[in-house]
Amino acid sequence: MRGALALLLGLEEDMEVVAQVSAGDKIVPEALVSRPDVALLDIELPGMSGLDAAAALREEVPDCRVLILTTFGRPGYLRRAMEAGAAGFLVKDGPVEDLAEAIRRVLRGETVIDPALAAAALSAGPSPLTARERDVLNASVDGATVSDIAGKLHLSESTVRNYLSSAIGKTGTRNRMEAVRSARQQGWL
Repeated sequence: MRGALALLLGLEEDMEVVAQVSAGDKIVPEALVSRPDVALLDIELPGMSGLDAAAALREEVPDCRVLILTTFGRPGYLRRAMEAGAAGFLVKDGPVEDLAEAIRRVLRGETVIDPALAAAALSAGPSPLTARERDVLNASVDGATVSDIAGKLHLSESTVRNYLSSAIGKTGTRNRMEAVRSARQQGWL
């Protein structure tokens, strides 16, 4: 998909694709070298999420505008992308001409958001999870024990249990794996 998009965007007279990377943790190092005007990022990438990469780009390459292009059109992801400094958020189902125009608009300083997703995000409201609750849920994704999570996040086991309990309550689920699944479906993780 990345190669096809690069090829199609490269056919636009006013655009030049200066780099392509296969993992989120390669985005900032490459951007520091190639200095793109716009970075087109997906959300789910190996190494680092596109949302985390967007925040890192804002810090390390502040002149680079970020446009998220994803199959994961979830309201929580849109909110998190905007909080990370993205200038746009589109779902991958549109024609490449629309994407090229969105890139041009982002370059002009506009914010570009998929209209249906914007409406869904407004009606969904913000994530009920705190940053620490998200951290604890993310750390438990692979079935880690409370002890493992505590060690990884430098928290006490009782604090981890409290955060898990709170996240389970806020997601209306019965256990932490259901809480992780629900939070992911909402785009909160």
